[in-house]
Amino acid sequence: MGFGNIVMLIITVLTGSIGQFFLKKGATKLGEVSGSNFNFVSHVLGIIMIPELLVGLACYAGGAVLYILILTRVPLSVLAPSVALQYVIAMIVGQYVFGEIIPNYRWFGLGMIICGVMLVIWKK
Repeated sequence: MGFGNIVMLIITVLTGSIGQFFLKKGATKLGEVSGSNFNFVSHVLGIIMIPELLVGLACYAGGAVLYILILTRVPLSVLAPSVALQYVIAMIVGQYVFGEIIPNYRWFGLGMIICGVMLVIWKK
């Protein structure tokens, strides 16, 4: 994968990660949705009224467009696993921004994801 493709991949991953961040921020404002209090129309209206959710959705849409563009240049077998780097960013944001507790075995799994991505994009 060339330098330009790597930059495009990084932007795609960051855009998706930023989208996840804003979706989480907005979801906390939306409140917990359960089967007993589920009203589809009111929750859709709630989503539309929460700016963070709209920003998150827009970031996801932008990331999807970038993903499509980079798919024209990079094989799916390389690109799809590489986008798993969003999981790395999501876990770090979960712990340091949202105060989530991340057990050691998840950190180990995160390291395995990073190693796996490196192996996928490795070029002889």
